[in-house]
Amino acid sequence: MSIITVAAVGTAAVLLASLMKGVRGEYGFFLAVGAGLFIFFYGVQKLDGIIQVIKEIQAALRLDNVYFVTLMKMVGITYIGEFASGICKDSGCSFLGSQIEIFGKLSILAVSAPVVLALLQTLETFLTA
Repeated sequence: MSIITVAAVGTAAVLLASLMKGVRGEYGFFLAVGAGLFIFFYGVQKLDGIIQVIKEIQAALRLDNVYFVTLMKMVGITYIGEFASGICKDSGCSFLGSQIEIFGKLSILAVSAPVVLALLQTLETFLTA
């Protein structure tokens, strides 16, 4: 499958969901959530190729494994947070969707804090030498 397939699934789900709103609105919502979950899990499968490329780059540059793990956590938090936020906003709970986005941003900040501290310590050693 490719982006064309994902776009077709998404477009078909939206069209069917808008047709169902007149009959049974909740069915349209469930259809849209089902299509979203399909696209979500398809996207997660694509991460395998990305992880392999990042591992090759990490091996070539001899980077610490902590940076790779942190990067993957940040990507995961972003992907899941945006997905959940989108579902909340589409169902009419914009406030809850916004709260999920804020929590995702704070989580990324918390995960990346050790990397930022290591960067600052490295800069300090260069500046004091």
